[in-house]
Amino acid sequence: MTSSPPASASLPADRLTRGLLVPALAVAVLAVAAPFLGGYASDLVVKVMILAIFALSLELLVGMTGLVSLGHAAFYGIGAYVTVLASGDEGGNLLVLLVASMGLAALYALVVGALSLRTKGVYFIMVTLAFAQMAFFVFHDTPVGGGSDGIYLYVRPAIGPIDLENRLTLFYVVLAALAGTYGLLALIRRSRFGAALAGIRVSEQRMRAVGFPTYFYKLAAFVIAGALAGLAGCLVAARDGVVNPELLAWHNSGEVLLMIILGGLGHLRGAVLGAVAFTLLKELLSTHALVGPLADHWQLSLGLVIIAFVAWLPRGLIGLVQRISPEGSR
Repeated sequence: MTSSPPASASLPADRLTRGLLVPALAVAVLAVAAPFLGGYASDLVVKVMILAIFALSLELLVGMTGLVSLGHAAFYGIGAYVTVLASGDEGGNLLVLLVASMGLAALYALVVGALSLRTKGVYFIMVTLAFAQMAFFVFHDTPVGGGSDGIYLYVRPAIGPIDLENRLTLFYVVLAALAGTYGLLALIRRSRFGAALAGIRVSEQRMRAVGFPTYFYKLAAFVIAGALAGLAGCLVAARDGVVNPELLAWHNSGEVLLMIILGGLGHLRGAVLGAVAFTLLKELLSTHALVGPLADHWQLSLGLVIIAFVAWLPRGLIGLVQRISPEGSR
């Protein structure tokens, strides 16, 4: 009996195509709908897309590599601050600001990762949190970041005809960044590098035993994740026009961790679903017109809802998708 190499060889590509079909359709729908969205709806979608990029960057660490970090907001905040500080009063070149934000976030991630990856488990979590708090206090307690009040972005970035002062342009730039981030992580997931990260997540000891330098694989994942978080930080600074030290606070790291748990660990689509669900829940539960006086205590309501989600959907929201389309869950 002979095997069929062509069919088996094409299977990974077929799975990749099927896995990207729904995300590609979602991007197309958003691109078409953008001109018809009102100001509030457009701003909310942009916010969700930026948080989805942030969540995807942490998914690379937690879901794909098995590294739980409580300091990921540091890279997000650094990206935002670099954008504002490098823009000055005259505004800045969008491409330069993106490269600078991602580059400096990646550089800090390199330093943090080089030291924290020498620890494991709860010690790794606490070391990443400590580094994030150090960055937080640098911007909070020194003049470089405007102290607790933060600093303003007076002119949003632009490059040629792409000016983020235009609401529709900002929408499309953020959408392109989200699509690029998702596509990059999908390719990483199916590459040899991604396979090595998956092996580290399952059993790092076995990977070392067969000759893989696991420390450097983890460090590379940590730096890439930091760069992508810096990208999200750059975009949130361009969207809001102001940054403050709260962007680097530990609760932001906790929130993005909740997003990927809510969506479903180990799935790129789950990270996006988690960002959408978490943001919409916050919006709904803090709206007086919908929940009345409970809106003043939305954190309590949100906590109860998340507990219910985790109890009823232990695999996250992506578990619902898997029941419908197992092949398209990634």
